[in-house]
Amino acid sequence: MSVYASMSREELLRALEAFAKNWLAHDGCWFLVAEKKLGLEVAMELDARSWERFAAAEARRVMEVFEIPPCGGLEALERALSLRMYALVNEQHSEWSADRSRLRFVMDRCRVQETRRRKGLPDFPCRPVGEVEFTTFGRTVDPRIETTCVHCPPDASPGAACAWEFIIPGVVS
Repeated sequence: MSVYASMSREELLRALEAFAKNWLAHDGCWFLVAEKKLGLEVAMELDARSWERFAAAEARRVMEVFEIPPCGGLEALERALSLRMYALVNEQHSEWSADRSRLRFVMDRCRVQETRRRKGLPDFPCRPVGEVEFTTFGRTVDPRIETTCVHCPPDASPGAACAWEFIIPGVVS
């Protein structure tokens, strides 16, 4: 029997948080090594390609495990975003437009950026990678979904780490 099978709910939640932090730390370590060896431009390109693959795999796995139907529209995307690994380590929320034709996803606090600031480093300019990541995640949930960056470093941030908007052209929920 696995040690996890005998854990309490609280212990399992702590384990999930630790796994998420380890996953994010690994991503950061990988990037720093790639940047040191290959330079920022190549590291960013590799990071974007990696996130493209990971975002698709994560979306498919979340949809399968939590029985989120394919082509389920923005409602399915909202649920899938709330179940990403990020949700365990970053504060985030979603907002709907009044007519429910637009879903805005807001990363209120980003562990990556907070860690960099704590170490005296500038914000990681993640917008190009985020555009690939969030577009891929959205289209994996529903190929009709279009993604727009509202703001993301290196853009100035109006109180939140980043924000993304999702629509399905011609569809109002």
